[in-house]
Amino acid sequence: MKPIYATAEEALRDILTDGMTICVGGFGLCGVPERLIDAIAASGVSDLTIVSNNAGIDGVGLGKLLRTRQVKKMIASYVGENKEFARQYLDGELEVEFCPQGTLAERCRAGGAGIPGFYTRTGVGTLVAEGKELREFKGQTYLLEHGIFADLSLVKAWRVDEAGNGQFRKTARNFNQPMATASHMTIVEAEQIVPIGTIAPDAVHLPGVFTKRIVQGAPSEHIEFRTTRPREAALAAEGAR
Repeated sequence: MKPIYATAEEALRDILTDGMTICVGGFGLCGVPERLIDAIAASGVSDLTIVSNNAGIDGVGLGKLLRTRQVKKMIASYVGENKEFARQYLDGELEVEFCPQGTLAERCRAGGAGIPGFYTRTGVGTLVAEGKELREFKGQTYLLEHGIFADLSLVKAWRVDEAGNGQFRKTARNFNQPMATASHMTIVEAEQIVPIGTIAPDAVHLPGVFTKRIVQGAPSEHIEFRTTRPREAALAAEGAR
């Protein structure tokens, strides 16, 4: 059985310190541990290094921590929807390490598997390769990327059982699983906390051995881009005019 906390603040109370490196799951606004992020914002910790696929949007997700100036450095692959991120970066207030998306996922997976580094062709011949070791394999040039192992991992699951076995849903599975393995202290924020045995063994995406604490979450209500089209009746009425 894993400890279940009533609030995100309680789950983080004895963990957070200035200068931490934190892996945060999510893809766009899907699978983002929003309650845990809110608790970090309320805690006032600073000089954080955040590892995440993206930085949320202004005032949502990790965008909240950028707004409160609690983030010193971002390691991310995509940041295009956050104006405050861009402003801080261009003004020299925020250190940024851009990392190709697949490479970022593998760096976290490798860190969680105890692999200190790996070679990849992604980024060779670009700014990504600057300052990195290059090596040839079978006539092709590869660059060395280092695994990431953080002080803390925060992820959002669809369901988690009382033993910490987690299941992610659809797009939320993209980065939550590798992020969850990339530290010794992983807190799972879950939409549903269910009894052991509820999740079929083949549906477990995160084995409970990685989960240290659980906190009740809620479904996300944020939509990054709302795309709609007129109903067929409205189109028909328009065509009849």
